[in-house]
Amino acid sequence: MRTRKTIGIRSIESRSMISRERLPATRRWVVKIGSALLTRNGEGMDRSMLAPWVEQMAARRLAGHEVVLVSSGAVAEGMARMGWRRRPKALHELQAAAAIGQMGLVRAYEDCFQRHGLHTAQVLLTRDDLANRARYLNARSTLRTLIRLGVVPVINENDTVATDELRFGDNDTLAALVANLIEAELLILLTDQDGLFDQDPRFNPEARLIQETWVDDPLLDQVAGGSASGLGTGGMITKIRAARLAARSGTPTVIAPGRGERVLERIGRGEPVGTLLIPFQGPQAARKQWLAGHLQVRGRLMLDAGAVRALREKGTSLLAVGVKAVHGAFDRGEVVACVDEAGREVARGLVNYDAEAARRIQGQCSQRFESILGYVDDEELIHRDNLVLL
Repeated sequence: MRTRKTIGIRSIESRSMISRERLPATRRWVVKIGSALLTRNGEGMDRSMLAPWVEQMAARRLAGHEVVLVSSGAVAEGMARMGWRRRPKALHELQAAAAIGQMGLVRAYEDCFQRHGLHTAQVLLTRDDLANRARYLNARSTLRTLIRLGVVPVINENDTVATDELRFGDNDTLAALVANLIEAELLILLTDQDGLFDQDPRFNPEARLIQETWVDDPLLDQVAGGSASGLGTGGMITKIRAARLAARSGTPTVIAPGRGERVLERIGRGEPVGTLLIPFQGPQAARKQWLAGHLQVRGRLMLDAGAVRALREKGTSLLAVGVKAVHGAFDRGEVVACVDEAGREVARGLVNYDAEAARRIQGQCSQRFESILGYVDDEELIHRDNLVLL
């Protein structure tokens, strides 16, 4: 039997954010189920597997939890219906498979939840929906309304219309951003593995399950691998990245075995199931959650060392005098990344000037803006209220 272990760059005993014992008190859950758990080795939806998870989610609802479901499986179901044995690579074929499979996916969930007296709602999102501030707020309002009405949202990526540059890439990332969107208190990523191991358990029978650790532990990157089933697009590395996204709003993540016995119920009791990834900070303001989770930045500002220090140590606004270079094409009010001279992203925020104006005032003090541009909109290139450190 494989043993469990705890790793971490900090002492887990010194944590103050979350622990297994506190999980039962969490109320709003985002549960993500992957393709490998929903299909019969790529042969379409496995309703015999789906029903027990729905039963558990229904039980959580009766226990007072708010449950939002992020589900993979549309492409795999579409492949099965079309008799395709391998996941297509062409974008238009993936979109077609998703459109075909979405019918079976939604019907299966609707039938299962209705047996427990619960209504479901299909919500399809693209990255652009969460990148655009107005659409982000609309999506959040819709999901909150569904939760208030006692409906279980079933969320998937809108593969039918999403292009490469607008895709989340995997539903782990989508689930994490949904957790940010609705300010979830727990993200559960159900997988075909028992959790995260210190070595690949497919090749090393002595691999040990990591019971819990800080989500920013650098050792996690070393032990993560790719997708084993070939049906989904993610592996443990995507789940770690997703957990780090969720942590930006203070949400802990449990990577749990989807085929385990009553997994959601056991998590709800605080039992040691899977791997708990503990957030490294508390909740941020909703506006800064959106900025931190913003996947599509419109440009980059390269900062000098002094500007980087001022942002990190003093929490100041970004002034043009600290900008060494401006990259990309962006308009006033769009999200840009702030990088150091080595290209590492240190912050992102809503810029007060478009790219052309930013290039003209880079390295300049605000007193010169009017003589250079002929006008002054703001003294700061990015105000600190519209900037979040990464």
